[in-house]
Amino acid sequence: MRKKNFYIISDGKLKRKENTLYFEGGDSTRPIPVNAIYSIYALGSLTVTSKALSYLAKEGVCVHFFNRYGFYEGSFYPRESFVSGEVVIRQAEHYLDHSKRLHLAKAFVEGGILNMARVLKKSGKDDSEVISALQSLSEAKKMNEVMGAEAIARNAYYSKFDLILRGLKFERRSRQPPENEVNAMISFGNSLLYSAILSEIYHTQLHPAISFLHEPSERRFSLALDIAELFKPVIVDRLIFNLVNRKSISKNDFDERLNGVLLNENGKRKFVKAFNERLEKTVKHRKLKRSVSYQRLIRLECYKLVKHVLNAEKYKPFVMWW
Repeated sequence: MRKKNFYIISDGKLKRKENTLYFEGGDSTRPIPVNAIYSIYALGSLTVTSKALSYLAKEGVCVHFFNRYGFYEGSFYPRESFVSGEVVIRQAEHYLDHSKRLHLAKAFVEGGILNMARVLKKSGKDDSEVISALQSLSEAKKMNEVMGAEAIARNAYYSKFDLILRGLKFERRSRQPPENEVNAMISFGNSLLYSAILSEIYHTQLHPAISFLHEPSERRFSLALDIAELFKPVIVDRLIFNLVNRKSISKNDFDERLNGVLLNENGKRKFVKAFNERLEKTVKHRKLKRSVSYQRLIRLECYKLVKHVLNAEKYKPFVMWW
């Protein structure tokens, strides 16, 4: 049986009875076959019993929790089954060695810039301002200079959004809270992507808290933020353009709360469905010569990082080719 992501949008309780999980929500109770679950995204208020968590840990299922506003809160990250002391040590060495860390940080930003440019080009928009940030990146010697080049590229990229979108306005990037519908979707989509990447990291030998572009933090799995730089334009932004321009989502799918705008339950359902379809969408891989899903592309990126820290193959960032 092929495992799939499982999204829980309504409030409820997850419990275990013998070897089956059950979700209780409202007046209904439904069984959830654990062997069919890849990851769980808890987008409503979810209570999870200790027996259910124990079962999920045994089966290696990550559970990602979001608050009622759609912001990522944290993850239940089962004990790693693919842990490798050598990979963790080498990963830490690449963080502690400035030149090695700088190389990887630049690679993530370079890939992100090229993917942003690719998205603009496919939308028929000028990508020269975004591409020009590569010059600043090549000259960067410090981490703040690398982040500065990324910021230049992203600001240029965001300046083209209102030329692409038809119906809803972006105007400028705003986060907590998002000031309009497009910003609400960007924040929600990025949170979903961060969680999806964390699930992929779990299935590799990488340590999720040792990162290179973003500073490691006690409160977050920062490696997922590094990898997200590559995939936000490809997965989240293109999805938003598609939803808005095809009128699949409208102002009726949002609520104004706390002086900001957030997706309502119906809007979350629409976005989550489209997001999962995007993860399952396949493309022909040029090197593997077979079709792979977008979700698999994230895993492959993790494998490339493992090879790099083990000095088996120099890391080159994912850049969209289709």
